[in-house]
Amino acid sequence: MEIRVMDFQKKTSRNHQFQFTPVTIFFFFIIFTFCAPTTTSIPSPYRQNPYSQFCNDVVPESAPTTKILNTDDFCRFQNAYFTGGGPLFGGDSPKSVSFRSRSVYETETKGVFAVEGSVTFWVLRFGGFSGNLTRRGLRMINYRSPRIPVRRPKLGFRVHGFWSEDSGKLCMVGSGMGSLTSVNVVLKLNYPKFSTLETSLVNGSLESLGKSDSLSRFEPISILGLSMMNYQYKLVDRENVIGSFSAFDKMGNESLGLELPGTVCSLFQSIGRFELEYMGDCDSVNCNPLGGGGKNLPGFMSFNKIDCTGEGKVRYLLDFSNSSYDGFRSFFSPSTMLVSEGLWNGKNKHLDLVACQIFNITDLVAKPSLADCSVRLSMRLSGTLSLRNRSLVVGQMWSSKSMNDSGYFGRLAFQSPSNGKIRVSGLRYEYTEIDNIMKSCTKKTPDKRKRGTYPDGHSFDMRFDMAVQNSKGQVAWGYSSPLSVGGFEFYEPHRYVRPVDSFVQANNTRSTVLNISYIISFRPPSGFKLGGEVSSTKTFEISAEGTYDAKTGVLCMIGCRHIDSHNRRSVKNESLDCEIHISIQFPPLGVSDGSYVKGTIESNRRKTDPLYFERLEFSASSIVTSQAKASIWRMDLEVTMVLISNTLVCIFVGLQLSYVKKYPDVLPFISIVMLTVLTLAHMIPLVLNFEAMYLANRNRQNVFLGSGGWLEINEVLVRVITMIAFLLQFRLLQQTWCARVGNGNEEKSSLWISDKKVFFASLPLYIGSGLIAWFVHQWKYSHKSPLLHLRRFGYQQQSFWGDFKSFAGLILDGFLLPQIVFNIFCNSREKALAPSFYVGTTVVRLLPHAYDLYRVHGSTWYFGGIYANPGTDYYSTGWDIVISCSGLLFIVLVYLQQKFGGRCFLPKRYRDSPGYEKVPVVVSSE
Repeated sequence: MEIRVMDFQKKTSRNHQFQFTPVTIFFFFIIFTFCAPTTTSIPSPYRQNPYSQFCNDVVPESAPTTKILNTDDFCRFQNAYFTGGGPLFGGDSPKSVSFRSRSVYETETKGVFAVEGSVTFWVLRFGGFSGNLTRRGLRMINYRSPRIPVRRPKLGFRVHGFWSEDSGKLCMVGSGMGSLTSVNVVLKLNYPKFSTLETSLVNGSLESLGKSDSLSRFEPISILGLSMMNYQYKLVDRENVIGSFSAFDKMGNESLGLELPGTVCSLFQSIGRFELEYMGDCDSVNCNPLGGGGKNLPGFMSFNKIDCTGEGKVRYLLDFSNSSYDGFRSFFSPSTMLVSEGLWNGKNKHLDLVACQIFNITDLVAKPSLADCSVRLSMRLSGTLSLRNRSLVVGQMWSSKSMNDSGYFGRLAFQSPSNGKIRVSGLRYEYTEIDNIMKSCTKKTPDKRKRGTYPDGHSFDMRFDMAVQNSKGQVAWGYSSPLSVGGFEFYEPHRYVRPVDSFVQANNTRSTVLNISYIISFRPPSGFKLGGEVSSTKTFEISAEGTYDAKTGVLCMIGCRHIDSHNRRSVKNESLDCEIHISIQFPPLGVSDGSYVKGTIESNRRKTDPLYFERLEFSASSIVTSQAKASIWRMDLEVTMVLISNTLVCIFVGLQLSYVKKYPDVLPFISIVMLTVLTLAHMIPLVLNFEAMYLANRNRQNVFLGSGGWLEINEVLVRVITMIAFLLQFRLLQQTWCARVGNGNEEKSSLWISDKKVFFASLPLYIGSGLIAWFVHQWKYSHKSPLLHLRRFGYQQQSFWGDFKSFAGLILDGFLLPQIVFNIFCNSREKALAPSFYVGTTVVRLLPHAYDLYRVHGSTWYFGGIYANPGTDYYSTGWDIVISCSGLLFIVLVYLQQKFGGRCFLPKRYRDSPGYEKVPVVVSSE
């Protein structure tokens, strides 16, 4: 019997045959039953809540049959509006809800579909829902949302149920996800199979199935959204047939077309906020497109995309607000939004929209409607931009009702923000103020000009960051950038549909005087004064155009600024202040006299005029292309010099270690204070990460220099070499310390005493000179204007910590001073330091100062310094000369001390103290 079993096992092992037994057959039957294709039933996890108990009276349950593959838009809605849900959702924070079907099945009942999906709620702040969410008694924490939410928290439910295409009813049951697994819900929606603009609302409720006293129960949630399934564009087609937008057909010659109608949907949404201008008498006529009348009229409108087609048909939520925030809300707010559908008229080049107001939003379950669809909009893309019109998109909004009808509102205009970045094919710029500019510039432009070569009007040097200073010395930061240069050529065009066509071929010989238009923008800080009043605008933006003379580097322009008005009953031309003169002087290229871009902004109005403001001065805080190229080369050079210097330090310390190994008797005569200073100089950058400071400085440089990867690689090398230098220096300190330790050795005890004297003499010297240097530094900065520091990316007064680091570099420059003082106290003539060590290390410390002299006199700008970093030492013409001469003097003194004695350069009366000399010792042979 045992032999047969063994033979059977061998045969099974050898042939790998599977034997069917009753147990395995039953096992496969169970797997087949539960893993069968889902075309016949809904998976068991959704069966924990009985559908028939809660939903059979809405849509009767039916057995699923065939799975439908394309279910992306099946009963879907997104960013819908909801109310209720307390205490699960607390407060009035912005919130939205979305539904997405995961799988859909046909059923045995015709027109009834089985649906599996998820409901997701997004909120900016949670309430204090304290239910038993995870069956462990945990509660959610109520927190205060930040000013700018970075990510909205979400809660979700998995649901399953049935939808009837005849009644448009959807009923589903399910439970929560994540921390809400113990919460059971029922979802009921009215979702029609086909929808138009008037019937596109989706409404319903989500209720919890817990008992009234259950901790997991929450208030019913009412939902209002927009249908995404089988939408039909009927109203806008009908309005086009009856010619509701024909009044704008005649503007086709002034408008731009779109070669790809499918880009309409994203193009108009990407504009951001449109500025509204009320054209009628709003005191006698309702001007509010949202209804209700009143004087609190919205000032801005944005387009939030619902859906779009490739044929130029679009659906938008028109969002009205009083905020100029350049963006859009991603949630549905029925009280401040209109629902619209539109069509791009390719023949006459305008986008036409029909919009509806939402009524009866107090009862979202039964009564919301889009009954009033009398709002009409038409907009076009401007073919030309000018000084007074910098908006790419302009349009009008009106009501199709008569003046006496309820819901009528006065006509209003709107346009996209000025100086937007979007460009479309065919867009041109038209200069309208050149004659006035020539007269103005002749009077105000100085006659004297510097000779030299100035930036080309088409170059990137024409754009610069700047600091603006008022008469009070307050500074604001901004930028200046050309909009167009020459004929119709746009400066640095942004591509949207396709590149902007070049209407004028560039000639090899361009005129030195160019027509040019500009965008000048800066953000005044709090308390910044324009004239006698504090500026209330968040951004001060000027549209300007004028002429640029490449022979003299003079740019002269007339500017217009938009006046923010709380009374929005004026057209845009009346809200423009175009009495502004702007003059800019560009420096010659390649000069080394410290010149940089300077300019002024002046008001031509009388001082008694409300729009008058005092003269503003600005200076460039960025560099030109030639300086950027030179800085890239200089950065590479400085990184290389840092690596070479640190490597040389390692070599010189290694030579000193080799020297003391050959002559070990000289070790006690090396100053412990000097070695401690050198060791700390290599240890502190590793511990406190001083290189991170230079990395933070160059993060700003990489914006235009693009050398981040090269610097990061070399930063690692710098750290490694610094670590090696620290270990070598510490080894030298350790050997010197051990050589000093002796049992009752009087000579070594005297050396310790001399080193203590060095320490007590050096400490007051360092502290006193440090305080003097700090006071001088603070006095120097207090007498400098902020605009004098613009070449280094803005004015930042040196902190106490920065002063300390600079003074630490000064101490390291004079590292030989403790050794010189030590030699004086012990009057030693031992050659304790190898010439390669004290000469080489000193030269390494002095090279940055020699380089700084070259750098300052050879360039008007540098990127902050990697080699000869101003944050780690004192660098100026005076300091460079003083430190270099002192370092050379210390080399000479150490040389003389090691040859003639520690006090050889002192007067004779101070040389008499006995020194330490080696006396020959005769050893007896006995």
